[in-house]
Amino acid sequence: MIKTIADALAAQGYDTLTPVQEAVTDPALTEADLLVSAQTGSGKTVGFGLAIAPTLLGEDTHFGPAGAPLALIIAPTRELAMQVSRELGWLYGQAGAIVTTCVGGMDQRTERRALDRGAHVVVATPGRLCDHIKRGNIDLGDLRAVVLDEADEMLDLGFRDELEFILSEAPEDRRTLMFSATVPAAIAKLAQSYQRDAQRIATVGEAKQHTDIEYRALNVHPRDTENAIINVLRFYEAKNAIVFCNTRAAVARLTTKFTNRGFSVVALSGELTQSERTNALQALRDGRARVCIATDVAARGIDLPNLELVIHADLPTNADTLLHRSGRTGRAGRKGVSALIVPPKLKTKANRLLGWAKLKAEWASAPSAAEVNAADEERLLSDPAWSDPVPEDAEAFVAKLTEEFSAEQLAAAFVNLYRARASAPEDLTDPGTKDDRPRPSFGPTVWFSVSTGRNDGAEPRTLLPMLCKRGDLTKDDIGAIRVQQDHSFVEILESSAQKFKNALGPDMKVDDGAVVTQLDKAPDLPRGPRPGGKGPGARGPKPGGKPYRKSNYDPDASSAPRKQRSAPEEAAAPAARSEKPKFDTPRKPKGERPPKSHKTERSPMKPGAKPKPKADGDSKPKAKAVWKKEGPKADAPHGGKGSKPKGGKPFKPREDKAEGGKSYKRAADPSKRFTPPNKIGKQGGKSGGATPKRGK
Repeated sequence: MIKTIADALAAQGYDTLTPVQEAVTDPALTEADLLVSAQTGSGKTVGFGLAIAPTLLGEDTHFGPAGAPLALIIAPTRELAMQVSRELGWLYGQAGAIVTTCVGGMDQRTERRALDRGAHVVVATPGRLCDHIKRGNIDLGDLRAVVLDEADEMLDLGFRDELEFILSEAPEDRRTLMFSATVPAAIAKLAQSYQRDAQRIATVGEAKQHTDIEYRALNVHPRDTENAIINVLRFYEAKNAIVFCNTRAAVARLTTKFTNRGFSVVALSGELTQSERTNALQALRDGRARVCIATDVAARGIDLPNLELVIHADLPTNADTLLHRSGRTGRAGRKGVSALIVPPKLKTKANRLLGWAKLKAEWASAPSAAEVNAADEERLLSDPAWSDPVPEDAEAFVAKLTEEFSAEQLAAAFVNLYRARASAPEDLTDPGTKDDRPRPSFGPTVWFSVSTGRNDGAEPRTLLPMLCKRGDLTKDDIGAIRVQQDHSFVEILESSAQKFKNALGPDMKVDDGAVVTQLDKAPDLPRGPRPGGKGPGARGPKPGGKPYRKSNYDPDASSAPRKQRSAPEEAAAPAARSEKPKFDTPRKPKGERPPKSHKTERSPMKPGAKPKPKADGDSKPKAKAVWKKEGPKADAPHGGKGSKPKGGKPFKPREDKAEGGKSYKRAADPSKRFTPPNKIGKQGGKSGGATPKRGK
């Protein structure tokens, strides 16, 4: 091993190498391409740093002047890229290497200036690296080694095209090393395309996943999931813990709740800027924060030295995510705990995930308040403070306490002060009990009016987030929301009303200029059917809809009792109905009735009147259409299609009766069919000789 690299390892306390580090530093593989699979936390970052060191330095112990990069490390996420940069920084530090990062979310101009000054190793994310290559900011001509860290994750994130572009721009005689927790078919295909006779290295069998991690599946009541997380954090009191959620909204909710409960919490999700995410991780490393609430953006490659506990607030979507989440703890020989919060409905899914990941978990209930207090007592009794000598500057104070208070008083005060430092545990419901507890009362409230209603498209699902965001409220602070036609009423807890008004400011306005007004009392809301309903009490049609026809229904008339008829009137009723004529005027005898006809009859001609002559003076009657056997099919309508009717004779339309006059064709003539207005008067037809269609 190169002396400067060995000295750096010794300075970091490396007595022995991990299995993956020993495998990749085999002298027989010094010039070979490698495809390495190893579990998370096995030291892959230092492993590929040791693997490419001979390729970069050769026989030298120090790097020369910085210019075009000699090595390129590609990582899927910003956090992992920054972590790899720190690891290679101390590993190559004594050799004088300059390590530069190119990651999304950072200033691209600063990265370009760093590349112009020169670097030996560049650590980058795929998207940002492609931007620098296309802009000509980086020269890959001197590359000797390319490393793809967490290659399977980069393919899952959709970086295949970027990876292929980067590898195609690199020199063909480079070394290509791929490191991944798993090697699916897509990784194997990529290796065949861009590696030369790659050596396959698998240091850990799939049956021995995460042997340093204790898996626990905790049964919880559906309404106690967040309280169970609090008890788990208090039960283990880990130096660092990560709580994984599936959505950003869940991260924001748990961060707020745990902060209010006294936990030192940071959040990590995709909606945060790169600087915010970097500061959050640094706070965990420095000890300023103990709990990180994160989405799966932190499930890959993030290494926190003191991380002892991983909690899955939401079950992961697949087995690989479960392994990568849990792999944040139990790294480099350290022990860790991975706890899954499992409500009854998700027990089958949890068993399925554990089976796919080939893991065995201990099923139990979440720690109760009594168990948390017992764990606190055990930690208190084992605290080294009991054996520490009395500080010199506190001897007088200790003597004063022992004189004024008894041993029982001192012990009680010590226990109370110890418990006050941490959040109190929660009383949990038995997971098997039915959820029949009554909901707590909402409490005293204040009503507000918002000047937006159903006519403006307002709905409770749109008003709730708007009021929470602009009024600094949570959904628990808001009660009923009643939307009317042109305004809405909102019920807010009395304890949160002043905070709501302070957040809105003196103008009391929310989104789209809607004005909020506080009411003196609860509004008198109308009762009855929904808008558009039928019958009495209907509030009219919906906005923009057609008015409803007024019904002849008269509730007063219908409610009056019907007058009963006497027996003689009842007997005479059928006779009266039979004598009543059906028509007002008597019908004529059948022989005198005019014949029925559906056609409109023309008025008869006056005596001595002559018929009106035709336009050409021809008063002869019209000739009937004649089916002629001769003639080509092209003379038929539509270029011969359908030119042969059932009778076997081609159709020939009649000629115009007048020169320049109207065309008198048969009704079967296709030219009499409807023609769109924009086509009127245009020549058409496939035969090429069609006449204008219905045009004048």
